[in-house]
Amino acid sequence: MNALCFQCCYDNFMTALTIRDVSDDAVRTMKIRAAQAGQSLQGYLRSLIEKEAARPTVAEAVERARRDATASINTADILSAIDEGRARR
Repeated sequence: MNALCFQCCYDNFMTALTIRDVSDDAVRTMKIRAAQAGQSLQGYLRSLIEKEAARPTVAEAVERARRDATASINTADILSAIDEGRARR
């Protein structure tokens, strides 16, 4: 088993992360993918973590949708939007 170490940026501070008990096969695969992407292993793994952290969870997306939804929409608004969509076809 291997341990992967790399740094990521959080609020202008660099944090070192260590991931222990990573299988040799997984490390080998990540090294190959990093090389194919023209990146170091550290850079490749950092970009994966940053992409994942940027994606909202389902719960976060639902909460955002609830927050953005307005209660001022009525049936007439919905029917009007449907009619406008049909007219564009």
